[in-house]
Amino acid sequence: MARPPNDPLSRRERQIMDVIYRQGRATAAEVQEALADPPSYSSVRALLRILEEKGHLRHEQDGPRYVFLPTVPRDKARRSALSQLVQTFFDGSTAQAVAALLGEPSSNLSDEDLDRLSLLIEQARKEER
Repeated sequence: MARPPNDPLSRRERQIMDVIYRQGRATAAEVQEALADPPSYSSVRALLRILEEKGHLRHEQDGPRYVFLPTVPRDKARRSALSQLVQTFFDGSTAQAVAALLGEPSSNLSDEDLDRLSLLIEQARKEER
């Protein structure tokens, strides 16, 4: 089972990964086309190569072009990134991270969101017993 890579990503690298996760697979030209304020084609290719070296992407040859795919499913990459964020900024405290998110004025949680969070909290309580 593949582990999510641990190397932190730059802003542009995160944008590229988002494009590839959204599309499932993409060529350098497709990535460049999907980016807002895109860098040059050669810069996109260089960034894709860096992401591959960091272990975030792999490529397959499709005729003369490389098609890039993520090495780890998005949900696993998300969990790994979130875990790293909680460790780095909240001393490993999930409660502090959740409290910070809920305290954000921009969180705009709907009643449905709050109900879902309540259910998740209940499930966590049951699992602890």
